[in-house]
Amino acid sequence: MNHYKYEEIEIGHEESFSVTLTEEMMDSFRKITGDVNPLHADDDFAREKGYNGKAAFGMLTASFLSTLAGVYLPGENSLIQNTEVKFMKPVYPGQTLTISGTVSEKNDAYHAMKLKIAIRNDKNEKVLRGTMQVGVL
Repeated sequence: MNHYKYEEIEIGHEESFSVTLTEEMMDSFRKITGDVNPLHADDDFAREKGYNGKAAFGMLTASFLSTLAGVYLPGENSLIQNTEVKFMKPVYPGQTLTISGTVSEKNDAYHAMKLKIAIRNDKNEKVLRGTMQVGVL
């Protein structure tokens, strides 16, 4: 876990990490949220709808942004204030995702920073993009 203080962070600072999305993650997310849409559980249904198989929950993919802020940038001193995302491509169980954030703005009055965020799959295709505002405690 990183321990960046606001003063240590510069515009352009980037952090990233990778995670492999598993069936267990899909099952846990389904249990937590109650989202039983067959697009996320039934390969045949998903293929009938034009997907390569069951697709990961978009919000499961986006949930790794919490790890980006809370563990990597800035780490333990973070408080997510706002997130805007666009889902670009479906994600499938077994794919390895790389989650990255780059500081694009800083607000000294509020000790907050804006991150340009992206998640890429193991083919280096962008599956999510957006911005996130993070306060630095």
